[in-house]
Amino acid sequence: MFTVRQMRYFDALATMLHFRKAAEMAHVSQPALSAQIAEMEEIVGVQLFERTRRSVVLSEMGQRLLPRIRNILGEIRSLEEIAAQKRGVLQARIRLGIIPTIAPYLVPELIPKLRQRYPSLKMELKEAVTSKLVEDLRIGELDAIVAALPIEDDMLTVEPVFRDRFLIATSANDNDVLSSPMTQDNVAVERLLLLEEGHCLRDQALAVCSAPKQRQLVNYGATSMATLLQMVSHGMGLTLIPEIAVRAEASHMRMRIVPFAGAEPQREIGLIWRRQSERQDDFRTLARCIAESAETLRLSAAELSALRK
Repeated sequence: MFTVRQMRYFDALATMLHFRKAAEMAHVSQPALSAQIAEMEEIVGVQLFERTRRSVVLSEMGQRLLPRIRNILGEIRSLEEIAAQKRGVLQARIRLGIIPTIAPYLVPELIPKLRQRYPSLKMELKEAVTSKLVEDLRIGELDAIVAALPIEDDMLTVEPVFRDRFLIATSANDNDVLSSPMTQDNVAVERLLLLEEGHCLRDQALAVCSAPKQRQLVNYGATSMATLLQMVSHGMGLTLIPEIAVRAEASHMRMRIVPFAGAEPQREIGLIWRRQSERQDDFRTLARCIAESAETLRLSAAELSALRK
């Protein structure tokens, strides 16, 4: 019948409904994926996908096979996870997804720690926005993800790991923009620069500053935290900067960082994995390592006091 490889390629194409994107998802060439799909269709004697120049859709037979194939792949993942657990905690591969406003700052702290404690661990990282990471986690392309909460999904287990405070960043020469003490009510919303749609930090910034989502705040949305802060350092506006990013970004950019007074706005970061996974011990251990790594990125009381001057 079908091989495991063929079923994985079928699942990828059923998810993406696009041969090139499915091949990228499966980490193979497009001709290799197409050949395996064609072989599956030869086995069943009918098309599994209806193809036109502009679209790919599941045929009736493809729709009938999809839930069964995904069940089989889920069982195979469970077997792999059981085998991994028998080797000990964090001894097998983990495919970890991390959102872009966390990855550049957490990874340099986390990976050396994991390598030192668990030298047999093979870590594969993927950076993407939350919606994409959750999708990949649900279909088994990732084992766990690090993202801002809340994430509500009955299929997933959510473990909060650390809180990340927000500060305000503006150009070093922009001394008249920020009043002191800085509160959520006196942020100059009309000068607020944001990440583009799809980044959870965009929505968090709007919520912190009590700005309506539909309001045209700026005419450009940055695609990364680094780009956003470059815009800020050149006097194009101000933005919220997560605490874990302050040391890394402020050290090489001409920015002024100001903490909020009183109740500090923050985001909660969690580790999320599939509820039915057999690797609960792995993920809870990983969550503790992430929390330890994040703690080293927190600003000390002395650093915060210096920023307030």
